[in-house]
Amino acid sequence: MRILIDIGHPGHVHYFKNAIHILREHGHEVKITARNKKVILDLLKSFNFDFYNRGKGSDSLLGKLFYMIIADFRLLKVALKFKPDIFLSFSTAYAAQVSSIMRKPHIALTDTEHEDKMLSVFTYPFTSAIITPESYLNDLGEKQIRFNNVIEGLYLHKDLFIPESLEQELGIQKDEKYVIIRFVSWNAHHDFGHSGLDLQTKRDLIELLKKEYKIFISSESGLPEEFQEFKINIAPEKMHSVLAHAHVFIGESATMSSESALLGTPAVYINSLPLMGYLKFEQEQGLVKHFKSSEGVIAYVENLIREKNLKENSQIRSERMQKGFINPTKFLVWFLENYPLSFKELKSDPNYQNNFA
Repeated sequence: MRILIDIGHPGHVHYFKNAIHILREHGHEVKITARNKKVILDLLKSFNFDFYNRGKGSDSLLGKLFYMIIADFRLLKVALKFKPDIFLSFSTAYAAQVSSIMRKPHIALTDTEHEDKMLSVFTYPFTSAIITPESYLNDLGEKQIRFNNVIEGLYLHKDLFIPESLEQELGIQKDEKYVIIRFVSWNAHHDFGHSGLDLQTKRDLIELLKKEYKIFISSESGLPEEFQEFKINIAPEKMHSVLAHAHVFIGESATMSSESALLGTPAVYINSLPLMGYLKFEQEQGLVKHFKSSEGVIAYVENLIREKNLKENSQIRSERMQKGFINPTKFLVWFLENYPLSFKELKSDPNYQNNFA
């Protein structure tokens, strides 16, 4: 089987990396197309994946629409040469539209409800199956397949990920407590009109935390001079190990908040976007706390870091949450290899997925 996988975000590399290795081990040919973003390309190179660079795109709405035409043309050119049997993406419009032109199935993954309005125009009409977490809040109709885990389980399931010890690379002592703070760039199409931490709260957080913790800041865009001393310097593919050993995560990233929940690190998520189903689920498990603005964040964090056995309690909650979760990478590989019979099987018996626990 020949599979074309389109990558539009650094997270997508992690979502599909294990499936790519397994599919190739099973004798399938996999072609990767990717957006021209440095961190995406660096990640692909770090896993020794060859890829076709489909260009950078634009931050403006008009620019994004123009880029869609260009990206569709580039993907079509690649696909005509590669001749895929099936397309896979995290709901990229380009893979969906080109699959439709070639009359081949497109399997889309998503966990982001507030994107559905846009995806229902540019992606879902050209998609054969839409795979979502069980906690997904929206009903996407007959094409939807739900699985019992969160998307981050594709690479953080206990069978797939063991955290590295990185004290030397981080420049910290063994058992020294540290906090990860994450700022996003707010350039994604779904970020328009939304915000997270204001500058003063960022300053107040650092003043509060540096009394007891080493602070590392990860940022999608450039950091102000006053925060440069806290900038983390670590290879992107090692960030999950950093998160796993962190005492607390505080940030504007939904993905890193969910990753923290799976890794047993308490997460404070600040973002004015509506809370997605998987984060709502993780908040109910006591692993994530959501704030729509900076208001109340400092007081909450001040109380949180005083909690006795904070990290240990979070790890216990995380293990409890993941009981009964399937291995979504095994599930995805089976779904692709057996499509369309796999789709019919899950429609008639959703519990069939438990074979991939």
